[in-house]
Amino acid sequence: MKKIYQRFGIFILFVAVSLGLFLYGMRFSDGPLEIISGGPFKTGELSPAPSDWSFLKERDTIEFQTLDPLSSRTVWVASHEGRMFIVSGYMNQGYAAIWKQWPHYLKDDNRIILRIDGKLYEQKLVRIMDDPAVVPVLNELSRKYLGGEAVTSNEQVIQEDTWMFEVADR
Repeated sequence: MKKIYQRFGIFILFVAVSLGLFLYGMRFSDGPLEIISGGPFKTGELSPAPSDWSFLKERDTIEFQTLDPLSSRTVWVASHEGRMFIVSGYMNQGYAAIWKQWPHYLKDDNRIILRIDGKLYEQKLVRIMDDPAVVPVLNELSRKYLGGEAVTSNEQVIQEDTWMFEVADR
């Protein structure tokens, strides 16, 4: 029985070390890998930002990179009236401190680089809480990702459970 516990312990150690090395290695990759954060973008063509982001209406995700620290991630995206929005939910949950660090990075430096279809757009994220677009954007996110349940108030944004950012020119 002791040998079984020993082998199980070695297996768990192997898995933990492998996972740690993988996550560490992702810091040097060219962007994220689905939900795994990645390193700074190394590929893509720097392009002027479009004046209308409506072409993203049916797009599920985009990649963006923060500049301090240099890291990238894949996020859900919403487009409303030609404007683009990125949200981070569950901000009042305990596990968000581990999983949702990027919104806090933006307090010190809100500059980002978007990578969409191989094009890089130098932008910034501006947090919004009381904007006429909040409820329509929440409804758009609900339509795309949560089965379309209607959102009637901006309460989750006001209570800071959801942080909403608008993509803006630098």
